[in-house]
Amino acid sequence: MATMTETIRTKLAQGLQTSRLDIVNESALHAGHAGDDGSGESHFRVLIVSSSFEGISRVERQRMVHAMLKDEIAHRIHAISIKALTDEEYNRM
Repeated sequence: MATMTETIRTKLAQGLQTSRLDIVNESALHAGHAGDDGSGESHFRVLIVSSSFEGISRVERQRMVHAMLKDEIAHRIHAISIKALTDEEYNRM
């Protein structure tokens, strides 16, 4: 069975043309807190850089990512922090 990190990576890479995709499992930082289901796969931070975000608002980018991960968010992911950037925005950082 794939880890949640692998599932997130597969779904986002297939759904978006990513030039960078960083996924950090932060579940250990939340052990024992609300939303910790004990799986070690409940809290994530994601950086997505994609040309697919050109001309799309930040809110719509978040919605796109949430739509791609809707089942995981509904059943296994308690918290996900998403930074979704175009290549130009990333290069300015």
